[in-house]
Amino acid sequence: MSYSLIFPGQGSQEVGMGRDIWDTFKSAAEVFQRADDALSFSLSKIIFDGPEEELRRTAYTQPAILVASIAAISVLEELVGKRLQPASLAGHSLGEYTALVATRTLSLEDGVRLVHLRGRLMQEAVPEGKGAMAAILGLDAQAVSDICQEVAPLHECQPANFNSPGQIVISGETEFVEKAMLLAKEKGAKKTVLLNVSAPFHSRLMRPVADQLLTAFKRCAWENPSAPIVSNVRALPVTNVQDIQDALFHQTYMPVLWEKSVHWMADSGVDTFFEIGPGTVLGALVKKCRKGLTAYPCGTLATLEKTAALLKEMM
Repeated sequence: MSYSLIFPGQGSQEVGMGRDIWDTFKSAAEVFQRADDALSFSLSKIIFDGPEEELRRTAYTQPAILVASIAAISVLEELVGKRLQPASLAGHSLGEYTALVATRTLSLEDGVRLVHLRGRLMQEAVPEGKGAMAAILGLDAQAVSDICQEVAPLHECQPANFNSPGQIVISGETEFVEKAMLLAKEKGAKKTVLLNVSAPFHSRLMRPVADQLLTAFKRCAWENPSAPIVSNVRALPVTNVQDIQDALFHQTYMPVLWEKSVHWMADSGVDTFFEIGPGTVLGALVKKCRKGLTAYPCGTLATLEKTAALLKEMM
């Protein structure tokens, strides 16, 4: 059995996430404390106590999910009794940064500061109401791309997440996203849903954020990853610092190729995916991308204990 580790992105957060492992494992408590120290404020208090509105603020959501996920993998490795050796790793949007921390490409401290900045810059990049995102269900990738091109020939609206067959998210200027939603319904989409997000992620409106992140990268210490990371924008593994930074730069304003990433991992022999961190969204997407794949949630004490037992059997 060959396995990959996958890390969730924004939308998986929940007030109280990670509290059970924080209560039980010193290694998890240390992760939360190191993040608080790196940020010079109590992110853990926002994670554990909320309020939900505060946790939903992008500048807090992004480091919160990263920290909860890294705490989870630290507990999993403690339960297994050794460092995990996945065939590959991948993360959805923000989750790609978590994968960098998990492979020691970035330290926890640099990673949490970087995504805190990323979240703040994304929120500030577009005035409230000017940008939007929407899920288009029941159309294929080419159809959605053609719709965006038709309503927004200057890329005012574009595909943002190719999540699974028939589930694609678009992003961009609000009026063009709304036009694309209407045209998608005319073209046979089963459903279109305007998403409750704070900014038009993975659209050209985020290009200024990418430029600022490139500058921020220079303030971090980077190492080559301990295992291949399948990048969002290439759906191929990146194994050196230059390629990783280039992929992160483009990821900011280009689509997440999640479906293709899953296919690459499956084609390379992976049949089992462990979703490290809060939520179960990615595991569900994995199983929609290709039949026969197995995915396990690993975000709570109970699920981590089950996964640890399974991994011990595999070793």
